[in-house]
Amino acid sequence: MTSNKPYLIRAFYDWILDNELTPYIAVDANYPNVMVPEQYIEDGQIILNISPASLGAISMAGEVIEFSARFGGKVEHLYVPFEAVGAIYARENGVGSSFSVDYPEADADGIEEVEAVKPEKKGKPSLSIVK
Repeated sequence: MTSNKPYLIRAFYDWILDNELTPYIAVDANYPNVMVPEQYIEDGQIILNISPASLGAISMAGEVIEFSARFGGKVEHLYVPFEAVGAIYARENGVGSSFSVDYPEADADGIEEVEAVKPEKKGKPSLSIVK
């Protein structure tokens, strides 16, 4: 099965907005393919205000959150895989949810490892989920 994390984050985002609060996300800035302004990263993490009032347009389609925002007066394009999000919460009261950030496994060449599907010796053929 695919990860339920993107669905949960989108649901919490909508719920926070429906309650007229400000959605913030905590992002692991060291996660692969995260693009955020480096000067605002603290202890490997960045907290981002993702309310529509503070952004241009936001896209939460597929496996990433993508938007543009101003940092120090400069417009930056941000790219955050859902798997890099450690929490989403309302700024005003802290209500939301936290998530584990699981890094993809990589070999020495930086290529993601894929488990081999081993055929069973006896019985009917079967399929295994490969992540």
